[in-house]
Amino acid sequence: MGTPIVSVVDFHFDVMCPYAYQTSRWIRRVRDETGLTINWRFFSLEEINRREGKKHPWEREWSYGWSLLRIAAHLGRTDPELVDRWYEAAGRALHEEGRKAHDPETAAALAKEIGVDGDVVRAAIGDPTTNDEVIADHQKVVDAGGYGVPTLFFPEFDDRCLFGPVLINPPEGEAAIRLWHAVTAWLEFPDLYELQQPKTAMHEQRIAKSFETYLNARDWVSINRGNVVEFTDDGFRVGSFDAD
Repeated sequence: MGTPIVSVVDFHFDVMCPYAYQTSRWIRRVRDETGLTINWRFFSLEEINRREGKKHPWEREWSYGWSLLRIAAHLGRTDPELVDRWYEAAGRALHEEGRKAHDPETAAALAKEIGVDGDVVRAAIGDPTTNDEVIADHQKVVDAGGYGVPTLFFPEFDDRCLFGPVLINPPEGEAAIRLWHAVTAWLEFPDLYELQQPKTAMHEQRIAKSFETYLNARDWVSINRGNVVEFTDDGFRVGSFDAD
């Protein structure tokens, strides 16, 4: 049996996540080369990492990543293509340009940059049903045993769920396609659960350097499974989560 042929993928993202953004750059290149259909879906790092007793992101008037996803949900009701353009614009602004896409005024400016009235921000946040849409997508990942992004679902293969690929410096051209084939090859093996390259200090330093623009623009700490992760010149430093 050859590599499974995949024509559609559901890609769950959070604009806040630098890894998901890098993977989104890669999968767009795959789409350009193969005609792959990407359905952009949502997931909230704020919710999955929420401490007991703290507010859910939908209970806050404005919540960084969650609100950006609500804007995407609102745009998608007009045209799913707008979700692609919104994520590309907001992700590039935060992760490459160092702009605070999670600020309401910046979000309105980004909407205008993709040809949408800046009032879409107020409309999305004023519509409680955008919360419902984000919650539904987020819960699908959680129900599948997922805990982060990028998370991929493959509707043509019984909605198989894969986490990743997690990368920096996303490949282009034929290399992007080779990685796609490596990822989709997993669909042939239902009992294959994990393959991981451990991160050395050198790897962590490269990641921290790659994320430097994002790290300077964010207004939050990075949380991984309940622990704070600090990105330093020497690598990652992991500590307890004491933030609100």
